[in-house]
Amino acid sequence: MAVNTAALRVPRLSLLVTYVILAALSLLFFAPFLWLVITSFKPEKEIFTTVWPRTWVWDNFTKGLVHFPFALYLRNTLLLCAVNVVGTVLSSSLVAYGLARIPWKGRHVLFALLLSTMILPGQVTMVPLFAVFKWLGWVDSYLPLTVPAFLGNAFFVFLLRQFFLTIPNDLTEAARLDGCSEFTTYWRVILPLATPALATVGLFTFMNTWNDFLGPLIYLFDDRKFTLSLGLAMFSSQYGSFWGQLMAVSALMIIPILALFFFTQRTFIQGIAMSGIKG
Repeated sequence: MAVNTAALRVPRLSLLVTYVILAALSLLFFAPFLWLVITSFKPEKEIFTTVWPRTWVWDNFTKGLVHFPFALYLRNTLLLCAVNVVGTVLSSSLVAYGLARIPWKGRHVLFALLLSTMILPGQVTMVPLFAVFKWLGWVDSYLPLTVPAFLGNAFFVFLLRQFFLTIPNDLTEAARLDGCSEFTTYWRVILPLATPALATVGLFTFMNTWNDFLGPLIYLFDDRKFTLSLGLAMFSSQYGSFWGQLMAVSALMIIPILALFFFTQRTFIQGIAMSGIKG
């Protein structure tokens, strides 16, 4: 059978053009990160005057790490990340299980109300939440930054509910026939099957907590409780800014996020892809 080479060239050419466009867009989005890394090796006098450093310096990294208590702030940040990841995964998955796997009257109305809360921007609830936490005496502690994680997150509840709906009902029914309670079914049957979606929620929560600046800025006053995002603000003041050190420490802060994403990329994409199959 003769192969039509002309017919094969068109898909290959189209695929090549697609790859070229995607590569160009990737470079466009990668440009700010590249500028950040290059700037971290520049001396202060060349940061805003040259594109490529004439003199490569490493002092920005060493000076930046001692400009503020990096180890202490790193420990505080990791503590907040761990608590928020655990709280968000447990609470959001439990609510999503009740909305997706347990038939009860009014759950669809409650789910719609839950989704409607996503319309409100965080700036609207910022002042009322601060007043509540101040009344509780939680200001200048980690409680305002961790306790809400154990109360569920509307977006993550939606994400997990969509994933739970893709799990066959036969598994849940079989567990109930074997005498399992709803919590046992949730813990031993549903959660092990929802690893991709749970990993996605954990990754999003870790990234949000790691990069959060506004929350610690509002609720933390003691500098011994500061996070890395607040530590970066110390490089800029009314007396001057240390841009090279700021870029160096910012580049170091991006490394854990990049490493976490690359190691969990397949699970992350699987969790996102399978969460919107069934509505």
